[in-house]
Formats: sequence, structure tokens, C-alpha cells
Amino acid sequence: MGEAPEIQLRVLSEDEKLNEDSVEQQTNGNQSTTITQQRTYKWWLLMTIYTFFLLSGQSVATLLGRLYYDKGGNSKWLATIVQVVGFPILIPLYYLPSYKSSHTSNITANPPSLLVLSGMYFGLGLLLAAGCLLYSVGLLYLPVSTYSLICASQLAFNALFSFFFNSQKFTPFIINSLVLLTISSTLLVFQNDSSGSTQVPRAKYVIGFVCTVAASAGYGLMLSLTQLCFQKILKKQTFKAVLDMTIYQSSAATLMISVGLFASGEWKSLGEEMEGFKLGKSAYVNVLVWIAVGWQVFSIGAVGLIFEASSLFSNVISTLGLPIVPVFAMVFFHDPMTGIKVISMLLAIWGFVSYVYQHYLDDRNSDTGKL
Repeated sequence: MGEAPEIQLRVLSEDEKLNEDSVEQQTNGNQSTTITQQRTYKWWLLMTIYTFFLLSGQSVATLLGRLYYDKGGNSKWLATIVQVVGFPILIPLYYLPSYKSSHTSNITANPPSLLVLSGMYFGLGLLLAAGCLLYSVGLLYLPVSTYSLICASQLAFNALFSFFFNSQKFTPFIINSLVLLTISSTLLVFQNDSSGSTQVPRAKYVIGFVCTVAASAGYGLMLSLTQLCFQKILKKQTFKAVLDMTIYQSSAATLMISVGLFASGEWKSLGEEMEGFKLGKSAYVNVLVWIAVGWQVFSIGAVGLIFEASSLFSNVISTLGLPIVPVFAMVFFHDPMTGIKVISMLLAIWGFVSYVYQHYLDDRNSDTGKL
């Protein structure tokens, strides 16, 4: 009988321990929930910042590129090289503590040889250089609003090339997107803007149209091949790998475009071009510098979105930003927003939404499969 109080005390002490453990588990659960929420808020903040960088850089660089031509610039090679020459701005991103510390341990077991890497960067750089040159010709001969709407076709080309290189499945929504984006771009060939940000003969308008479509196709091909290189050659998509891809592509493209600039002889007339620039010499330099900065701000946003989400998401956001430019073009360059352009814009947005919705379904199905 004397042991009963001792047993009771032991039972009470065990109950107290259980209560303490449950309280501790609840506290740890609350802390983990708080940490998860903080990470979610941080992720959305980063996504917002990167999206702003991508959209603002793309819009500003495109509009300044049109301003360069409008005020007396006529060097296609110079307009091309400023799209890629600002890549050294990206080098400090290597030293960001969060990315540096979290990915130094992610090393491929059998890294590709230097020869393979050089060939990969050179080939993709060649595609980038050709695309930038075609974009420059397109922007020279087309109103900036028309140019931007045609560029929306790059999403359709990306889907098409992804079918061959990245096992992209053609669902009804993807097919609908391809058809709408194709019609959206094709509509614009049936008009010739005689006012606004540029005035060119019909023949040059067609040249600008063809060059812009070809550039969009080349950009879609480059994205698909880049994704294939990540899968088959690099076999990883860390922040450093994405940054390497961007910087080495741009450096190779800069070298090739520089050769074209000097081989074409356009460099000889740059002094006269600066003298005759309608806004003055300092404005001439500033416009070119800010075009370069704008495209690199775009690159920072694109690299960030690729790392935080995916290359597909980055490309989708880039395409979403294209209808923004025609609105600014109406304000700053007085580009007419004709009925054909309005229909083209609506079809492009419809195609974009259809494309995004298909990938929303894919993500939802993959999440359901994991459960």
C-alpha cells in the first residue's frame, strides 16, 4: 500500500512529460509553418522583382532601339551589338551569398570536356548573334508596335521546336495557341503603316516582317536547344550553370557581331552618325548605353525566373510583356493602333493564355500524381 503514492507520482510525471512533448512539437510545428510562410513570401517577392526586371528591361530596350533609328541612327550592326555587349553587368551575380553557398556542392560527376562546352557556347552564341541581327533589321523597317506583336510568335516557335527536341506534347490547348499566335502575326503582313514610328516602302516593310518572324523562330530554336543542352550536356540547372550559359553565349555573340561590324565597314561611319544624331552626341551615347543596360536588366530577370521557376516560365513572362510595348509606342512614337493591330493583340493574348493554361494543367496533374 505504501507504493501507491509513488506509482501515482510516476504516472503524473509521465503525463507531464507527454504534455511537455506535445507542447514542444506544437511549438516546432508553428515555427516550421512560420519559416515556410516566410520562404513563400520571400519567393514571391523575388519572383515579383525578377518579373519587373524582365518586363521593364525588355520594354525600355525595345523603345530605345526604335528611338535610335528615329533620331538618325542607321547602323544595323551597332544596334545588334548593344543587345549583348553588356553581359559583364551579370558577373557580380556570381558572388551573391545565397546562390553561392547553396550550389557550390552541386557538381556533376562527369563534367563535359572543354571542347564540348566551347562548341556548345559557340553554337548557341551564333544563333543569338543571328537572331539579334534579324531583330535589328526588323525594328529598323517596322513600327515598334507591329514589331512587338510579331515577336509574340516566338512562343509558338518555342512550342514547335520543343516538340522535336524536348518531347513537348501537342495537346488541344497547345495547338490552339500555335494557331492563334500564327494568325496573330500573319495578320500584320496585310497592312503597311505609313505613319507612326517609321515610314518605309512596302518592300522594306515585308523585309522587316520576314526578318522579325525569322528572328522569333531562331529565338524559339535557341531556347529549345538550350534546354536540351542543360538536359544532355550540363545535366544540371543550377544558378551558376544558367549564369554561365547566359554570359558565355553573350560573349561569343559579341565577338561574332564585332567581326560583322568591322567587316561590313559600318564602323567607319559611326563618327558621322554620332555628329548627325538629332538629340546630340551625349544623347547618342546615352541611348546606346541604356539599350545595353536594358537588355542586361532583362537578362537578370530572365536568369532569376529560370532559376526560381523554369526556363518555360521565363519565356512565358517575356511573351506576356510584348503587348506592353505597343501601348507605350502609341504614347511616345504616336504609332497608330489600327483595327488589325487590335485583333492581332487580342489573338496573341488569347494564344498566350491558352499556352499557360495547358502548363497549369500539367503542373496540377504532376502535383496530384505526387500525392
